[in-house]
Amino acid sequence: MATTTDIRKKAMIAALEKTLGNVSEACKHVDVHRATHYDWYNDDPEYKAAVDSIADMALDFVEGKLFQMIDGPTKEVMTDEGIQQIKDSPVPSAVIFYLKTKGKKRGYIERTEVSGADGGPIQIVIPQGV
Repeated sequence: MATTTDIRKKAMIAALEKTLGNVSEACKHVDVHRATHYDWYNDDPEYKAAVDSIADMALDFVEGKLFQMIDGPTKEVMTDEGIQQIKDSPVPSAVIFYLKTKGKKRGYIERTEVSGADGGPIQIVIPQGV
């Protein structure tokens, strides 16, 4: 038999799905304190997995929107034949953002990034007595 806490956790997960993972909004919908949500998150592996899955879903949704902006958003235009969907120009800031975050290996960076061998961390050794 499901406990009150189990029911509240399920309601919270449903609210997180509706709010694309916005914890504050989901807590308001379900009347659960943020601290309670984070206690569940830290103490219940199943709850944590469900919340993490929602976060991945939200990221996928936003990435989809980014790709739509890069491809050129569609807009409705009234023509003699009726309303038609046409592609608009790509959103330059979306293209730049994508290249800065995903195109670093190809030189799309604004600053020099220093790393060790094969992109690993740099090890600094300071001799004793210096």
